[in-house]
Amino acid sequence: MANKPFRYDAQLVVLNVPNSEQESFRKRLLDIPYLLYEVETLSNGDKIVINKPGGKRSFGRLSRDDFMVFIYHMSDNTLWLISHSELFDDIMRKKEYNYGAAWEIVRGLYFVCCGQEPGDVIAKLGLTNIVGLPIETIFKVYKWIWGQEDCNYPTKQGRWLSMNAILDAFGKTKSDIS
Repeated sequence: MANKPFRYDAQLVVLNVPNSEQESFRKRLLDIPYLLYEVETLSNGDKIVINKPGGKRSFGRLSRDDFMVFIYHMSDNTLWLISHSELFDDIMRKKEYNYGAAWEIVRGLYFVCCGQEPGDVIAKLGLTNIVGLPIETIFKVYKWIWGQEDCNYPTKQGRWLSMNAILDAFGKTKSDIS
């Protein structure tokens, strides 16, 4: 019996790769396409996609609830595993470029963090892009990264760890949002 198995529903996709000599078999295995869940579509046609499990390990054991968030560029079939630090750095670049506009973006992120849909927040606040990543991309990616953090740290801060760090970088707290 497996060491420390976990129960989890899985959707199985049949894959048949007949055995063959080493190089031929390796090539066939490398040609297996990625299986990803499409969770958002960006206005430029790119997709926000996730895979589950994401590969995070806690105490040497696979975290069954982890997933990874990618941007899938449809035009050239490339995947970008976008990170917290890339998003944070982009927001800081926006802050240096135009503090007022960047603060409005952070206010919008707060509403997304509280559970509102990214597109609704962008429309409600009338947000427009400035330097760096499009606001739509930031909001939709954070929606899913925050979901990932909530799954990985259910008894901790989850999404609020990064949201509070963003607010702190602006010298603000939740009470400053109106």
